[in-house]
Amino acid sequence: MKNSLSTFLGSGIFDLFALVNLVLAMFWYLWAVRRARSVGSWNPWRTCAFLLGLTLLAFVYLGPVPAWSHTFFWAHMTQHLVVMMAAAPLLVLGTPTTLWFRASSSASRRRWVIPILRSRTVRWLTDPILTWIVFAVVLVGMHFTGFYNWALVNHDADYFLEQPIYLIAAFLFYFPLIGSNLQPKRPSHGFRLASLALMMIPEAITGAVIYFAPVILYPAFDRARPFGLDAMRDQQLSGALMWALVMVVDSGWMMMAASEWFTSEERAGHRVDREIRQEQAREMMF
Repeated sequence: MKNSLSTFLGSGIFDLFALVNLVLAMFWYLWAVRRARSVGSWNPWRTCAFLLGLTLLAFVYLGPVPAWSHTFFWAHMTQHLVVMMAAAPLLVLGTPTTLWFRASSSASRRRWVIPILRSRTVRWLTDPILTWIVFAVVLVGMHFTGFYNWALVNHDADYFLEQPIYLIAAFLFYFPLIGSNLQPKRPSHGFRLASLALMMIPEAITGAVIYFAPVILYPAFDRARPFGLDAMRDQQLSGALMWALVMVVDSGWMMMAASEWFTSEERAGHRVDREIRQEQAREMMF
């Protein structure tokens, strides 16, 4: 066991493409935060969320996890789950579109930011029904077609196609549902909560099918391993991770959406109370 752990941790991947993109995203965000703070305030929790999202992406794109992701199914599944269920929503909570608006000059806002955010393309890309369908299709389609095994044996397909698709689909799914990003139109709080709850269905189905499958679903994993579980038990562990873990994580995002709903209702209640008090004060004057 000790030798297996040391072998796992002793391996790593230095992916220059991933590293450069993560560093560029970090520098842009911190530069934009500095610009935004020079003209007003900026919630530091948003910065923490965005940087934590980048850290999780570094964890699954660099180091031992990607080094073994084509040997062990559970390592590959860990990559996908971290990207889809943790890193992407944390990037959304960093509110990059709001930061872009706040850090831009007045001229840039009028010429670029506002027209882009109000464009038909952005409205289409942030439509919550469409983003739900895209995320579900990516999740189910990639696992139950030949694409998944093809990406496992094709390095370029994995790094330049599969991984970016998971990240983009998850980011677009969570974008209209949590956080406070500027966007053309936000769905109601009830819709957001329902959307997060309904996403558990394709996630649970995918995990259950993988767990209960009587045969090895992906031949790329059906080979000799230097240590660890055999291919079938590895597949069952991976299915269990998706089946059970996403239920817990998604419940957390649902609690956040519900909290935002309750907070919004509380603010609305306070606003009504103020209006009533103001009306009563005006009546007492006459």
